[in-house]
Amino acid sequence: MADNKYGKKLIAWQFPEHEDYERTRGWYIGAGIIGLLLLIYSVFTGNFLFAMIIIVTAVIIFLKATLGYKNLDFAIYERGLRVGEKFYDFKEIKDFYVIYEPPTVKNLYFDFHSWVQPRLQIPLQSKNPVRVREILLDYLTEDLDQENEPLSDAMGRMFKL
Repeated sequence: MADNKYGKKLIAWQFPEHEDYERTRGWYIGAGIIGLLLLIYSVFTGNFLFAMIIIVTAVIIFLKATLGYKNLDFAIYERGLRVGEKFYDFKEIKDFYVIYEPPTVKNLYFDFHSWVQPRLQIPLQSKNPVRVREILLDYLTEDLDQENEPLSDAMGRMFKL
């Protein structure tokens, strides 16, 4: 992907496709027991959709743990953002915000105009959040009301999902 297609590349870095948590044997045993209990409950109550959700969740956790992950390239250009092979024009993005609470939370978030487009989370890695913010302010508005990471991210980190 040539720079001229998206304008000048302003900043770029790589980040892992998903968080790779250190899970102990106890975590897997606890998760297995909870999953099994929820599965038994769903069968006894006749809620087979819930049972399928539990099974699919277990398969996803297993695959993430065994398949590993790859690094994704992220870049901010004059026209938008590139994450891996996907490009997001600045016109699609409503706003951004930075949550920086090292060492646990160092993320950049983008909200889109379209309600069907989920929030985009980009780990800042070792990038200077002030510099990234300065670059983005030339193209997007910052959501200054966001002071904490989204609850879904905090829960995912807490439960190592």
